[in-house]
Amino acid sequence: MKKRLTAALLSMGLLMMSAARAEEDPVALQMQSMALREKVGQLFMIRPDALEGRFGPAELEDNSIIGATQVSEEMKENYANYPCGGFALFRKNILSPSQLTAFTEALHALSGSPMLGIDEEGGRVARIANHPENFSVSKFPAMGIIAKTGDEGQAYAAGKTIGEYLTAYGLDIDFAPVADVNTNPKNPVIGDRAFGNDPTVAAGMVRQVVLGLHESGAASCLKHFPGHGDTATDTHTGYAETLKTWEEISACEMLPFRAGIEAGTDLVMTAHIAAPNVTGSDEPATMSHILLTEKLRDELGFQGLIITDALAMGAIREKYTSSEACIRCIQAGADILLMPYDYFEAFDGVVQAVENGTIPESRIDESVYRILSFKNGRLGTK
Repeated sequence: MKKRLTAALLSMGLLMMSAARAEEDPVALQMQSMALREKVGQLFMIRPDALEGRFGPAELEDNSIIGATQVSEEMKENYANYPCGGFALFRKNILSPSQLTAFTEALHALSGSPMLGIDEEGGRVARIANHPENFSVSKFPAMGIIAKTGDEGQAYAAGKTIGEYLTAYGLDIDFAPVADVNTNPKNPVIGDRAFGNDPTVAAGMVRQVVLGLHESGAASCLKHFPGHGDTATDTHTGYAETLKTWEEISACEMLPFRAGIEAGTDLVMTAHIAAPNVTGSDEPATMSHILLTEKLRDELGFQGLIITDALAMGAIREKYTSSEACIRCIQAGADILLMPYDYFEAFDGVVQAVENGTIPESRIDESVYRILSFKNGRLGTK
């Protein structure tokens, strides 16, 4: 009886302490009123098209098909049941400057304050600058070309200018800069998207892009951790790996990531590449507790948001179901699950994993706290 009473008093004391913290912490207070599905939803960043029944998973990945370009009633209904923490926009979601502005305003108006991200690196990966409609924005060459100038000021100017037009159109996050070091000349996917093959040069350039984006009010995202530049295959289509040890990666690939983290980057995007000489397995970095938690969080000291690369990519889709992939990413330490192949299946799978104890709800809370803190801090209220 005495032991039970002591346990009850201890539990009551912890609850009172938690309530006291919540009164002082608006994010903790906000989380107290959130249902499990609301919290799970915050972990997902999806294509807006994923909430439209007319688009199957294959159509979502087909860039030749025009996607969702406005918030429809069907999207609102699906969002009520399957809320998400944010949306990633692509060229297929953009028709004109006025349409983009109206679309981002409508997306921001959804409950839960979804954040909006886009790939706007410069060079060939620029959804707005390369759009056929006249957006009247500055176009920048590939970052590899800027690196060859040796002028870090050009990297800063690119980040600041890109950030200014993204925020003007209502976008919050630029999935940039590419922090990879392009050391493998046979690399089919990175190439001149990276700041070349010299890690020291790349580190300085990455730092300046991050600072430029932040000066404009846009959030930055380093990619693709732990470095996609040494691979010979493309994770969009299938398996890719680096055979480097962590010591080798630390001496090369980590220089730009460390520089971007020190500059205050908001997000780090994971790569779907395997690093068997680091993890001892062929699992993708996106699902590796060693890489995401032990290396990125603990060793590099990154306290921001860890976001996966798109989970519809071949390296993931060929081996895992959407729910399996998301569960493994959460267990590894990822905060944001980017564009699973089947969003509804992934969402339901994560909810079920929490309900059956596969994922402790405290693990979900950890990521939700980071996400809401980011929204309330960097993004403010939309």
